[in-house]
Amino acid sequence: MRKIETPFEGLYVLETVHFQDERGGFQKLFNAEFFKEHGLDGDFKEFYYSVNKKHVIRGMHFQLPPFEHTKLVYVSKGRIKDVVVDLRKQSATFGQCFSIEFDEQKAQYLYIPKGFAHGFVALEEGSIVNYAQTSCYSKEHDSGILQSSIGFDWQVEHPIVSGRDLTFETLQDFQSPF
Repeated sequence: MRKIETPFEGLYVLETVHFQDERGGFQKLFNAEFFKEHGLDGDFKEFYYSVNKKHVIRGMHFQLPPFEHTKLVYVSKGRIKDVVVDLRKQSATFGQCFSIEFDEQKAQYLYIPKGFAHGFVALEEGSIVNYAQTSCYSKEHDSGILQSSIGFDWQVEHPIVSGRDLTFETLQDFQSPF
């Protein structure tokens, strides 16, 4: 495994090896010793996955303190553009976006520290996105930022966005507790 730096403190692309043979493919996504050795939070409490139609935008999601979480995101089928925005007030990259494309063949995934909002757009029909989080879901602390307010070009003419995600406040109106 390898930890790749991004311009955002604490946000990493993690790379593993994609083994391929006559049986198919195989990837190791988590190794507790690697996480400990590299100072990464690996105390995951919940795992999720979503199946997405092409042009679905999910996000920008996070949980408020004290239920904030570190998140791992990877794609097991299809292709997405993953997007995060830094909500940490003291960060040099506060309010800025980072994006990266992931697909089922790319042996990479995203390590998102506490204080970031996360979202993605599905670039292929049936894209499966997997998440691991270091805190359990808390309805009272579940929150988000309106995806159209973060200054990111999603490059989708007619996105499919949930009614819930459309109710989130804008990045400009959000008073960050991070």
